[in-house]
Amino acid sequence: MRRRKIDFTHQIITNASSSLSPSLTTNGSSNILEISEIKENSKKWKWRGEYSINYFVVQSSSSANGSLNPPLLLIHGFGASIPHWRRNMRVLAENNTVYAIDLLGFGDSDKPSDFAYTMESWAQLILDFLDEVVQKPTVLVGNSIGSLACVIATSESGSSRVQGLVLLNCSGGMNNKAVVDDWRIKLLLPLFWLIDFLLNQPFIASAIFERVKQRETLKNVLLSVYGNKDSVDDDLVEIIKGPADAAGALDAFVSIITGPPGPNPIKLMRRISQPVLVLWGNEDPFTPLDGPVGRFFSSLPSTSPNITLSVLDGVGHCPHDDRPELVHEKLLPWLASLPSS
Repeated sequence: MRRRKIDFTHQIITNASSSLSPSLTTNGSSNILEISEIKENSKKWKWRGEYSINYFVVQSSSSANGSLNPPLLLIHGFGASIPHWRRNMRVLAENNTVYAIDLLGFGDSDKPSDFAYTMESWAQLILDFLDEVVQKPTVLVGNSIGSLACVIATSESGSSRVQGLVLLNCSGGMNNKAVVDDWRIKLLLPLFWLIDFLLNQPFIASAIFERVKQRETLKNVLLSVYGNKDSVDDDLVEIIKGPADAAGALDAFVSIITGPPGPNPIKLMRRISQPVLVLWGNEDPFTPLDGPVGRFFSSLPSTSPNITLSVLDGVGHCPHDDRPELVHEKLLPWLASLPSS
C-alpha cells in the first residue's frame, strides 16, 4: 500500500477540550483511568480528509527513557473502544507513550452508514494513523479483531513503521465465518448464513440489534467470555452499550457481521519478522486454544524465534481487561527487552 502525502496542519484536529489541555501523564493515585477522564481528554483526527477518528494519548512519565522507548498503539476488539484499555494505559505509560484509537464504526469515531467495513480498511487506518499522528516506529497492541487488524497492518508495512506486535487472543476474521476448518464453525455455518439473511432485512436487523445492546444481554455475553467475572462491572457494560446507542452503530454492526471475514492470520504471520508477543486466555470461547487459530499461534514459537507465547490460565477473550495484572506481568518485561529508538 502506498503512503499518501499529507498536510499535517489540516489533517490533525483536536476537539475543544483536548486543545486546551495537554495529553495525560501517569501522575495520579490510581492505575485505572476513569471513563469520563478518557472522554474529556480524547482528541480527533481526520482520516482520508473525511472521517473523524477518536484517539487518546498518555505521555510516558519516564523522562529518562520515555522518549527513547517506542510508543504503543492500542487497538480494541469488536464492540469495544478506548476505555476498554482503562486498566492498562497508566501502567504501560510508565515507560512508553501510549496511544489508543477507536476504529471507524466504534466508540466515539464516525460510524458512516455508507461505509463497507473490512479488516483491510481498519489496517490501512492504523498505518495512516502511524504516519500522520504518531510519526515514530510503534509497537501495535491488539485484542481480538484489533489483533488481526494489527497483523494485517504489520504484514503490509515492512519494518519501518511497526517495531513490535502484541496479540491478545487474535481473531481468525472479522466475523465467525472466517475459520471454516473448525468443526464448531462448520456446525454453525448454516446459522451464520441465516443471521446474515435476517440482518439484511432492515426491520429485523433493527429488532435484533435493539435486543443485543440491552444491558442484561451485554452483561450475559461478557460474563460468558471473561474468566474473571468480577471484571464484568457496570462500567464495562456501559463501555459497550454507550457507542451502540449512537447514530450509525446499527449500520456498522450489520456491515461487520455480514461482511467478508478478511485475511486469515495464519497466512499472514509468515510475513512478519518483528518481535511478536502472543498472550492467550485459555478460557476463550470465541478463539479457543484447541481451535485452528489457537493451535496455530500455540505452535509458532517452535518455528519462529521472533515469537513469544504465554498462555494465561483462567482468562477469557479479553485478557487486558479480564486479568490486567497477568498481562502486565508478561508484557512489561517484553517491552523492556525491545531495542530503544
